[in-house]
Amino acid sequence: MNPAKRENDEAARAADSRLVHDFGLLIKAATRLEHRIDTALRKECQVSHTMFEVLIRLCRHPDEEISQRRLADDLTLTSSGITRLIDRMEGAGLVRRGPAPGDRRSVLVETTDHGRAVFLRAAAVHAQVVERYFVAPVTAADYGRLTRSLGEIEKALNDS
Repeated sequence: MNPAKRENDEAARAADSRLVHDFGLLIKAATRLEHRIDTALRKECQVSHTMFEVLIRLCRHPDEEISQRRLADDLTLTSSGITRLIDRMEGAGLVRRGPAPGDRRSVLVETTDHGRAVFLRAAAVHAQVVERYFVAPVTAADYGRLTRSLGEIEKALNDS
């Protein structure tokens, strides 16, 4: 067998491997779910899914001011990416920025009353989409196994 043919056959087998296939299913499902959530949030609440994720973090601990840097780290965004996102959110009246006491380099972000109201509407929309496309398609037992497994994967990724 000529070397090019052998390499093509090996590449085809690698591309068809179970690991590639299974991980592809996970990525495809997550990407499509993300798109459904983003589309619904934009249509119903005029916020992106990423903006919603910022609001989750801010609303989860309402008495705690959170730095832009921490938000960037949580959302795996660059400093310029989080700055642009918070600029848009501030322009929409969802959040406000303030200086961090004792640290001139740090900027704190908090929700506004309008931001909290938008978050509550968005949380309901998010829940509907997640219920329809993430929870409902599987049995309760499978859903429990799925979420436990995802938790174990997350733990393994954090431990390494």
